[in-house]
Amino acid sequence: MKKTLLIVGVIVVLVGGFVWMTYNKLVRANETIDNQWAQVETQYQRRFDLIPNLVESVKGMMAQEQKIFGDLAEARTRYAGAGNVNDKAAAATQVEGALGRLLVVMENYPQLKSSENVTTLMTQLEGTENRISVERKRFNDAVKEFNVAIKTFPSNMIAGWLGYGERNYFEAAAGSDTAPAVNLTE
Repeated sequence: MKKTLLIVGVIVVLVGGFVWMTYNKLVRANETIDNQWAQVETQYQRRFDLIPNLVESVKGMMAQEQKIFGDLAEARTRYAGAGNVNDKAAAATQVEGALGRLLVVMENYPQLKSSENVTTLMTQLEGTENRISVERKRFNDAVKEFNVAIKTFPSNMIAGWLGYGERNYFEAAAGSDTAPAVNLTE
């Protein structure tokens, strides 16, 4: 009888310890994802704070491109009003499309490229986009680790029991693999 109770006690302790360790692992992984998304948003905020100031300094030279500036402002407003990760990602993609059109316009106007303000704008945009790209990759890496943890046996049983579900990767919006078309006659 004592031996049976001892064996049952050891099994309960082992299972309890495993559940405890798995729960803590899932909480850490989930928090890592939330933290990494906050880093992505920090870079988006940097972009949205930086771009209007830089664009204002270049606007006088690029009066013919007011539509692109309007598109940037609209995308920024859409991002600020987004309620979830997917809506924010779609708004960020809209900004990237407008920025792509802006960069194409700048490349097509050599006198703009020689302006110090435009050069600064292009350098800052490139740096900002690189930072965002790095943070998105880190976010997706954290999501991958979490998703693997909740899908592998035996932690998948505990994850389901605790209500942890698969997290979404950051994915580019449809059509973002196509270069933006720039029409300078409009």
